[in-house]
Amino acid sequence: MHQTVHVELGERSYDVEIGPDLLAQSGTRIAPLLHRPKVAVLTDENVAALHLDALRDGLASAGIEMSALALPAGEATKSWPHFERAVEWLLAEKVERRDVVIAFGGGVIGDLAGFAAAVLRRGVRFVQIPTSLLAQVDSSVGGKTGINAPQGKNLIGAFHQPSLVLADTSVLSTMTDRDFLSGYGEVVKYGLLGDADFFEWLEESGTKVSGGDMAARVRAVTRSVQMKADIVERDETEQGDRALLNLGHTFCHALEAATGYSDRLLHGEGVAIGCALAFELSSRLGLCSQEDPSRVRAHLRAMGMKTDLADIPGELPGAEALVNLMAQDKKVIDGQLRFILARGIGQAFVTSDVPRDAVLSVLQDALATA
Repeated sequence: MHQTVHVELGERSYDVEIGPDLLAQSGTRIAPLLHRPKVAVLTDENVAALHLDALRDGLASAGIEMSALALPAGEATKSWPHFERAVEWLLAEKVERRDVVIAFGGGVIGDLAGFAAAVLRRGVRFVQIPTSLLAQVDSSVGGKTGINAPQGKNLIGAFHQPSLVLADTSVLSTMTDRDFLSGYGEVVKYGLLGDADFFEWLEESGTKVSGGDMAARVRAVTRSVQMKADIVERDETEQGDRALLNLGHTFCHALEAATGYSDRLLHGEGVAIGCALAFELSSRLGLCSQEDPSRVRAHLRAMGMKTDLADIPGELPGAEALVNLMAQDKKVIDGQLRFILARGIGQAFVTSDVPRDAVLSVLQDALATA
């Protein structure tokens, strides 16, 4: 049941291993990367309580010694204070340039640990062991690392590719339903942006994925990773095609900022709502049929996911304020906001030619029903 997706980036190429029980094999898979049998692990308190012993045992089976720092769980950890703590701990552990740092957790830990590895001694290698669905299908692959700023999400960071990704699908069984479905928002995104057949398979098999069917989970993770790898190979530093991976994210990042990066809205929930809004905008601009946004929402609802602004608890700012939050997005070029729109399911494209009034109208109508 194990699958391997190769990310071809010349000297910085690496494999993404996908399947159950990879923690037990972590030692044998990581050992070839090491110059000495020792690794430093950055994780969070929740993951540490559930899985750190299993990782320690997996590494020890290959004679690898492990030290670990567990940071608080949650988006707030992607900040300067926790980043500083992580870097200073790695220095105290005497991590050398030829050593390997392990990012063991969800997207927050993966982004922070990857950024710490990128700047430590001007760059040390790191291995991603993502423990959430969102991290397995998206943030652990492609080399984007970073932390948040008060001005916006992921505005401080670096491109730093991992040397290996181990996506153990067994650990997904310990996720809460809400966290799992948040990650599923990114899975759906891949079908919507470039693979209509995959989206159709998700419509048929999504409940198997969420219900714990291991074969379905491996297939969903593998296809998502393969699509991301293909795009990253073409456009590693997001000059063109890679922006397609941000389908739904322009709306999502504004909503995350509006909700204070809190548990009111998880990232994947924002992506799901953002995808629905992006298809609604595409439909109003005459790019895709009116049935497409309805189909997107229908699948999200069938999975028990957030689909509309009304599903976000608490007050939201007005449409103008949300558009202003979008203007802080990293995808702004020369003051022009780039949107990822679609000509249909699986046919996304990048454009800067989106009338502000059209975006305002979509948000105003969405807020009116909230």
